[in-house]
Amino acid sequence: MARVGNWGKSIQFSVNSQKQITFRGFKRTVAGRWAKHSILNQKPRMEFQGPESSGVVMEVVVSAMHGVQPRTIIQTLERACEKGTVDYLYVGGKKVGAHKMYLESISETWDEIWNQGELVRATLSLTFSEYT
Repeated sequence: MARVGNWGKSIQFSVNSQKQITFRGFKRTVAGRWAKHSILNQKPRMEFQGPESSGVVMEVVVSAMHGVQPRTIIQTLERACEKGTVDYLYVGGKKVGAHKMYLESISETWDEIWNQGELVRATLSLTFSEYT
């Protein structure tokens, strides 16, 4: 099994012959915090106040055809989001960022629903923020 990464025990990103959960469009944001001080008849002065919390946005496709149950994955992530679960995000065995991350939001697109409402394929947009 090729393990791609994980966010605690809530979601394991991996690829093998029976099961596949991966992500795409991984975007990480790192920024600084700046204050702008207005000065009469002069250009404003900028003051660096420290680092801003970093964030990660990724898209995850969960499909029954790849050996996972989309509703189960969605429910697990929703529960973690609503309970305020905080854990390290790993990709390739390395931590993303210096601190733990929390799941700020989940956006779901139900791509394919079969007979009797069985969810077969869904695309999830996950937004993680650094917990400091």
